[in-house]
Amino acid sequence: MTHYINGLTDFFWQHDIYFRIVVSAVLGFIIGWDRSSKNKPAGLKTYTYVSVACTLITIVSIEGADMLSQPDSGKMMDPLRLAAQIVSGLGFLGAGVILKDGLRVKGLTSAAMIFYVGGIGIGIGAGFYSIVIFATIVTFIMTRIGNFFEEREIKGMSLPKLRKKNEEKED
Repeated sequence: MTHYINGLTDFFWQHDIYFRIVVSAVLGFIIGWDRSSKNKPAGLKTYTYVSVACTLITIVSIEGADMLSQPDSGKMMDPLRLAAQIVSGLGFLGAGVILKDGLRVKGLTSAAMIFYVGGIGIGIGAGFYSIVIFATIVTFIMTRIGNFFEEREIKGMSLPKLRKKNEEKED
């Protein structure tokens, strides 16, 4: 049994970059599936593409900086420069899904989700599996709680005095 575990561990470390892409695709797919089930503008493929693209760009940035930097020559590369450019691109994508209809604004959650999935991609690409998976789980739990409140139209928790004033205004 120990032999198989050691073999699996060796395989994982030798193929870590490929595993990052798979984890990123799965997380992006799950988030996209959730959004598609709610008939939102961006869905399965969009979130999967954004997550994997961010992961790939982050991997290329980190590996490229490691490969092309020459410490003794004074030539050093910053692997986070490319990640900073990802954030700009995510802002552009997010702006594309925000629509204004009269006084209503739609698509803010979709824009935030695109930004969030980009963060997942960057985090997985940099190798931060546990914190990204933890953040995804916490986010899903919190959004489910948010859905519970939205479905019951409990949008704000007000103090008893404020409720009383609101009731007086309605009369």
